[in-house]
Amino acid sequence: MDEKENERTKNNMKTKTAFFTRDRDFYRRYILLTLTIAAQNVITQGVNLADSVMLGAYSEVALSGVALVNQIQFLLQMLVIGAGEGIVVLAARSWGRGEVAPIRRISAVGMMIGMAMTTVMWAIVFIAPHGVLRLLTPEEHVIAQGVIYLRIVCFTYFFFAVTQILLASMRSVETARIGLVVSVTALFVNIFFNYILIFGKLGMPALGVRGAAIATFISRVIETGIVLVYVLFVDRKVRLKIRDFFSIDRSVLRDFYRVSLPVIGSGGMWGIAQTAQTAILGHLGQTAIAANSIAATVFAIFSVACYGSANATAVLVGKLVGEGKAPVIRPYIRSLQAMFCVIGVSSGALLFFGKNLVLTFYSSLTPETYTLSKAFLTVLAITLVGTSYQVACTTGIIRGGGDTKFVLILDAVFMWLIVIPLAALAAFFFRLDPVIVFVCLKCDQILKCAVAFIRVNCCNYRWIKKIDRGTEVESA
Repeated sequence: MDEKENERTKNNMKTKTAFFTRDRDFYRRYILLTLTIAAQNVITQGVNLADSVMLGAYSEVALSGVALVNQIQFLLQMLVIGAGEGIVVLAARSWGRGEVAPIRRISAVGMMIGMAMTTVMWAIVFIAPHGVLRLLTPEEHVIAQGVIYLRIVCFTYFFFAVTQILLASMRSVETARIGLVVSVTALFVNIFFNYILIFGKLGMPALGVRGAAIATFISRVIETGIVLVYVLFVDRKVRLKIRDFFSIDRSVLRDFYRVSLPVIGSGGMWGIAQTAQTAILGHLGQTAIAANSIAATVFAIFSVACYGSANATAVLVGKLVGEGKAPVIRPYIRSLQAMFCVIGVSSGALLFFGKNLVLTFYSSLTPETYTLSKAFLTVLAITLVGTSYQVACTTGIIRGGGDTKFVLILDAVFMWLIVIPLAALAAFFFRLDPVIVFVCLKCDQILKCAVAFIRVNCCNYRWIKKIDRGTEVESA
């Protein structure tokens, strides 16, 4: 027994003194989890790209209308994903300690909060779709197309929430493949029904925007069905049952509120900020709306490794802390940061050199929209390097370590004191070119890198927090 203890002590000392970790299993799990989540994200974004390309071929006005609705959807996604990240931060600790029962209680609380937020969002857009879209643009013909889409697609919000909360529960225990299966299925279902319903194929009428909304609804229902079957009947780690979601543990609820409210607040604020950004560009005309929609969709495809890395990092850092490895965590954190930089440079280069090829799929764009889209994508290719580092540091390392308030404060300061005011001045006071406005909207992705680096490396690792009723963690 003493020999084993001595060997463990020697290994810990080697890990603590090494600059980068030599833990091969850690690298293997990081790469596998990142690639799996990235693959899931690329397929998920492929659904949005299919919508964008098909609607772009059908009508640029339809594309612009759906782009506005997707900004509302983005706000919902950020809120629900915030609840999901709250699950990951808490449940990964329990998974690291080998405790499964708390994960079921954490998932139940996350589901309750996620569904509550979804219900509020659905009620707002269902009751006042015109009013909501009019906040984003004065273009009535664009609003008309958006309303048609929104009246149907708002009913998918509930299915989306259930799917994302359950996938977050699975991701917290390092089960990510089911998300990939779900996304692949949704992609093919969405493309098939988009094709026959938008353009009127196989004997169906050409429904345009309405057809795209119906296709999205069908794919969301199928997504949820697959996830429910897996979670309730196939999964052998958490073993969730339907009855688990009807029993709320108040102590877990308090922990969840403390951890997840800053995450949900950050996500909600980010969603509102993105909607405000769309509104700023929306008031610059239909061309800017369409170009921003295309740029955002293409960027989402090329940034999947960046966000996959951040999600994987949150799980693994939480697990390391739960396993009691906080005192020897520094080499792991240095290794992660090096990989963030590699991913950022690679992804940015791919976007920069691949943007022309991607834009050829948008056959009905006007020359002005094509040129503006290309300029927006060039800006995003540069900022993607910063995004890859700072997002993974803040939402992966810092949030995974339990410091969820820092990300909320960081986003609030940069978004509302720098980005939005700067872009609004550029657009409405100085009336600068849309490309300059777009640069103002994305500048925080580079500026945040310095703050993220200092917080992760120069503050004695104070981002490692005790967040639940598990064992205390030592300072790194």
